[in-house]
Amino acid sequence: MTTLTAERPPLSAGAQMFANRLRKNLKELTRWAKREQIDCYRLYDADMPEYAVAIDLYHNEHRWVYVQEYEAPKTVAEARAQERLREVMSAIPQVLEVDGDHLFLKVRRRQKGSAQYEKQDAQAQFQIVPEGGSRFYVNFHDYLDTGLFLDHRITRSLAGQWARNQDFLNLFAYTGSATVYAARYGATSTTTVDMSNTYLNWAQRNMALNGFTGGNHRYVQADCVEWLEREARLRNAQQYGVIFLDPPTFSTSKRMESTFDVQRDHVTLIRHACQLLTDDGVLIFSNNFRKFRLDQEALAGLVMEDMTQATIPHDFARNPKIHHCWKMSLA
Repeated sequence: MTTLTAERPPLSAGAQMFANRLRKNLKELTRWAKREQIDCYRLYDADMPEYAVAIDLYHNEHRWVYVQEYEAPKTVAEARAQERLREVMSAIPQVLEVDGDHLFLKVRRRQKGSAQYEKQDAQAQFQIVPEGGSRFYVNFHDYLDTGLFLDHRITRSLAGQWARNQDFLNLFAYTGSATVYAARYGATSTTTVDMSNTYLNWAQRNMALNGFTGGNHRYVQADCVEWLEREARLRNAQQYGVIFLDPPTFSTSKRMESTFDVQRDHVTLIRHACQLLTDDGVLIFSNNFRKFRLDQEALAGLVMEDMTQATIPHDFARNPKIHHCWKMSLA
């Protein structure tokens, strides 16, 4: 984690060019966010390829700026990449009017296994931010991601709306934000499954923050692939009206007996999940693998609707491959 001081030296020509783009985005997206009552959104996402960063804004009583530098290709010299990053980080405080205590930098490299979710720091400092009428804990210090995937804002809302008066299952649940939406919209019960005890505790804290602490909200620490397979084999397994299935692209850990690859394993995963659906239930399947191809032939017999375009928020429109999403049900 990198926190910068609030020094405001004159901007270089490159930094000024970047600042101009940032101002343009800020003007347009601030109006949109105010109109849509959105407090956390992506301001910039490598709009200028030479400045390959993503910039997210989070607002509570303060503005928090979360910068992720994309790993430069091998064709770009390290010194040049560092110079461009310095230009980015010098422009941000001036344009966004934040000091170093509210500005954070992470480097997003190609992740292997569970590296995306591993701790990078141990400050355990959380902020509470609003989204969609609920509140969520985010952490700008300790992990590569903050605990709230902003590109799934619409997906979470749809999952919540469909979960009204239904039993809701959240798999690969991360910090349980979709579970919070389901509870807020009136799910009969929620089951939140994740292999990480850290994220399950985070999910429980998010639920408690919004007043959802009853016995109808269950948390299961388990390898989701193995848990689904076991549940699907049970004769009297619980059935769910809505299942939210958002697996990682690739995963491996000491707790797993084998690796998980979303392209290789998605058919089996979806088939097992559908065995837990009620007759009129809905499965929301999404992932962030840019080259993902759904094997529709192997999934014949399911009703499938591609919801990708409908679930890409306006602030991610410049990056339409940020995720894939389908709504599925039994034929």
